[in-house]
Amino acid sequence: IKESGIGFMFAQAFHPAMRHAGPVRREIGIRTVFNILGPLTNPAGAQSMLVGVAFPELGEKMASVLGLLDTHHSIIVHGDGGLDEMTLSGDTSIWEVSQGQVKSWALSVADTGLPVTPIEAVRGGDKAANAQTMRALLDGEGGAVRDYVLLNSAGVLLVGDLVANIRDGVQLAAQTIDSGKAKASMEAMIEVSQSAGG
Repeated sequence: IKESGIGFMFAQAFHPAMRHAGPVRREIGIRTVFNILGPLTNPAGAQSMLVGVAFPELGEKMASVLGLLDTHHSIIVHGDGGLDEMTLSGDTSIWEVSQGQVKSWALSVADTGLPVTPIEAVRGGDKAANAQTMRALLDGEGGAVRDYVLLNSAGVLLVGDLVANIRDGVQLAAQTIDSGKAKASMEAMIEVSQSAGG
């Protein structure tokens, strides 16, 4: 993270409890309590988080726990249609945690400045196809994938206190991609990861 400004931590490698739960979760093949506990027991001690929930009834409960854990600024999100991320196909329910208080609100697609886009437009493929999609995105290609990335990046920028609202976050995320900064960070992370691995 220090060298590239971005990092990835695989929970099973860095969280002792998740190391043992991972194989069991895969074998069971359905969502379990670990889908809830994982983000709430973040071993990095993150003070700002965007956490997605597939079931809206979990939103307020998880937000309340993050409030008790004294996170600085976090949001729990649920996209219409059972999505555990922000969506452009309908409304996104948001539970925002700040200074121990939880405020719930709904984000409409109109609030984002982005077009209504069905989730089917961003279905992934195999590793090679997904890598190509990521490269095209970071090279500035427009379309549905970019719009969903801008939206969810805006949520992260909001909890990082870099923007005042989601629409401003969408604009900042677009500027970051279009300036080449996002691509440079990804390339630096790849280089650091490869040099550390061998």
